[in-house]
Amino acid sequence: MREQIAELAEIIDASKALALWDQACATRLDKTPVWIHGDFAIGNILMDSGKLSAVIDFGGAAVGDPACDLVIAWTYLSGKAREIFISEMDMDQCTWLRVRAWALWKATFKLCQIADKNIPEAGLQKRIIDEVING
Repeated sequence: MREQIAELAEIIDASKALALWDQACATRLDKTPVWIHGDFAIGNILMDSGKLSAVIDFGGAAVGDPACDLVIAWTYLSGKAREIFISEMDMDQCTWLRVRAWALWKATFKLCQIADKNIPEAGLQKRIIDEVING
């Protein structure tokens, strides 16, 4: 992760990203692990008329930290929708810190894979990183 942040240091706030990562790594899941999907991606979340109709591809399902799946708060939601999601999920601050770090990892990984940092997908990943590190 530190290598990914270093690689992106010219286009993201690396000091904030590292601080978030370090804070999250210092937390631990202090509750019973739960079933997680493990791969909430656009192709695995099916919608019908603007409503969730199904979640597919449970190949990554496991028992673990709910932060893994809650990352959708940053990868798919923004603004008021994210606020409502966070409020309704009723997780502790340490879990949300790990969620933000998980989103940071996912977005930095994707952004490092994109050669042209000016294409829309790169912009999306930069936006996610900015929102995650700025709280």
